[in-house]
Amino acid sequence: MTDTPNSSMSQTVPIPGADQSDFVTRVPLPPPRRDALSRAILDLKRKLNAVLLAHNYQVPEIQDLADYVGDSLGLSQQAAKTTAEVIVFCGVHFMAETAKILNPGKIVILPDQDAGCSLEESCPPEKLRALQATNPNFHTVAYINCGARVKALSDVICTSGNAVKIVNASPPGRDILFVPDENLGAWVMEQTGRKMTLWRGSCYAHVEFTHAGVMRVRRQFPGAPLVAHPECTRAVRLLADEVCSTEKMVDYCKHSPASAFLIATEAGMIHRLRRECPAKRFIPVPVANCRCNECKFMKMNTLEKLHDCMARLAPRVELDPEIIQRARRPIDLMLQISLQPLANAG
Repeated sequence: MTDTPNSSMSQTVPIPGADQSDFVTRVPLPPPRRDALSRAILDLKRKLNAVLLAHNYQVPEIQDLADYVGDSLGLSQQAAKTTAEVIVFCGVHFMAETAKILNPGKIVILPDQDAGCSLEESCPPEKLRALQATNPNFHTVAYINCGARVKALSDVICTSGNAVKIVNASPPGRDILFVPDENLGAWVMEQTGRKMTLWRGSCYAHVEFTHAGVMRVRRQFPGAPLVAHPECTRAVRLLADEVCSTEKMVDYCKHSPASAFLIATEAGMIHRLRRECPAKRFIPVPVANCRCNECKFMKMNTLEKLHDCMARLAPRVELDPEIIQRARRPIDLMLQISLQPLANAG
């Protein structure tokens, strides 16, 4: 089977059903087609001894097939401990690279090798190296949303779920250089009080959320808490009842007494939240041109492409062994720090 163009990629329709009209998504595959592809994917997974990892922003039909759905930290932890022979990574390219760095001897494939990231693109390794050369005392903390060569230049990696912990664990006598997301970095500075030099990069999807958009939907749902990702701008974060990673969003919404929530992150997260908290309502914060907000890169992965990459074992992630060795050190340090208990934990 060859890659099948998805003619419905630009079409949006409301999902029918109770409490579902808040969310707009692609026209779904016809059920017979979806079921046939799903069965074929599961059959390939068994034959290949493969593990299917999917980010929270993936389309619902991919999330529903995955062995694990989570944020970047959880996905890294799963990739580090898997015994599968093949890792099928449904996310964007830097995520699949991270899996390869942690599993150099395994086959790592992804549905679409062109699924990139605006943050990764904002931080070329040559420019980072030039900035590092201006201050030998820099301790570089790299958000995981960057390429393997940038990871190889870094002292430690972080995710949105552990960035505060990673920065708090950084050597006190060093000048922290935080790359590549300036909004996440600014939020971490607010939480830790640690001054940092911030790389000027951002997630194009998260900066589309605005103060005006939040206020507009808040007027419709005045009692609903706003849960925002730290990649959002400060204007949005200041309005939020909770600022956290996607995985922590699940925990917050599960334990909150509220029955409805405003969600300021990529719209794929709505599916995960509804699956985890079926009795609650999740309203995506609108952006200027849409009633929800989707990452064009995350949505490049489709069920058809997932089947094809598993059938062909391609495209594969391949990295230079030296880059793997250098990039693994800061990732391992992140995973090690993430397992440590908080200093003031009771």
